[in-house]
Amino acid sequence: MKCRHCASELSLSFADLGASPPSNSYLTVAGLSAPETWYPLRVLACTNCWLVQTEDFAKRDEFFSEDYAYFSSFSPSWLRHAETYVAQMVARFGLAEDSLVVEVASNDGYLLQYVQERGIPALGIEPTASTAEAARERGIDVLQEFFGVELATRLVGEGKAASLTAANNVLAHVPDINDFVRGFSILLKPAGVATFEFPHLMRLVADSQFDTIYHEHYSYLSLTAVERIFTANGLTVFDVEELPTHGGSLRVFAKRSDSAEHPVQERVGAMLERSARRVS
Repeated sequence: MKCRHCASELSLSFADLGASPPSNSYLTVAGLSAPETWYPLRVLACTNCWLVQTEDFAKRDEFFSEDYAYFSSFSPSWLRHAETYVAQMVARFGLAEDSLVVEVASNDGYLLQYVQERGIPALGIEPTASTAEAARERGIDVLQEFFGVELATRLVGEGKAASLTAANNVLAHVPDINDFVRGFSILLKPAGVATFEFPHLMRLVADSQFDTIYHEHYSYLSLTAVERIFTANGLTVFDVEELPTHGGSLRVFAKRSDSAEHPVQERVGAMLERSARRVS
């Protein structure tokens, strides 16, 4: 297998958990007596770009089907997290009625509801039918599609460039990480900001969080790997925060690489140094 970012041959094993069925593909009563598909669950590390990634055995449609069962709004703590995020982004980046906030993997509208409450235009992008419909019931405009360069280009052509994009707990879930990330560099306005939240690889290793390894997580992300992927696809990381969510996550702030806005904060370099020490 080749690295999903840099196409280097993968040979370094990171973890081998045998085999398991897709984690969120729940069985119906009728399905309990039928054969169940199990896939090998092996994770490899790229020694060129240090992206840690699952070995591929199934297409993403197998894991993100129309009856996808994960609804973000069932978690009160996650709703508080989302509401706080919106308040912080509005204050920091001056979002207003003439802005557009786009969330990729918007799920059931758990976050964009707080954007709309402030009178700021919002658009959700969500491929799973069940959660997209729940968001529409909240009055949120949702495109039921997978995100990438093609969709981003279309949206910009329709005058829907984004002031802010949010991508929470989705960067690890995409098989073509280059196409996905490059889409944000296209979708952002010249001074726009993209934020990404994802479980931090350093916490997985330090706390032996083997139960966070499953087929829907194609990638296990450090700032080292993310910074390289972003740079190769037209984004520059300008800030990073450590969060307690999902066992320990990073929130990465990025801008278009051709933007003079948003100077790079010192804590980006500090986090990269920490990551390098862990790798060595």
